[in-house]
Amino acid sequence: MNSQNIFGKWKTIDDETGEAKSTVEIFQKNGKVFGKIIEIYNPKDREALCNTCEGAEYNKPVLGLMIIKDLTQDGIYFKNGTIFDPEAGKTYKCRLSLDEDNPDILMVRGYISFLYATQYWERIES
Repeated sequence: MNSQNIFGKWKTIDDETGEAKSTVEIFQKNGKVFGKIIEIYNPKDREALCNTCEGAEYNKPVLGLMIIKDLTQDGIYFKNGTIFDPEAGKTYKCRLSLDEDNPDILMVRGYISFLYATQYWERIES
């Protein structure tokens, strides 16, 4: 496994509680980078439907939802795409990069105009 790239499975961490929430698999398709939810840890949330989604994804299961879409690589960053927060029902501009000190930490940054929030996801060994 190449721990120097962003592809693979990542554990998402809740900002407020610090608890692991889900596994997102990041992969490349047609030269773009995508990520989808492949596991939800809380049994009560596994059957959740995306009632905040729009269009074809409305009321579809959150498990299996494509939350990262259309990123392209620009140096050490993957950007020019979006990330969707199914809890808030919001889509943000997105930038991904590996932590320079620890390639098993993925910095996931979502933007609204000039404001941003960053989450730190942990690589899952496969």
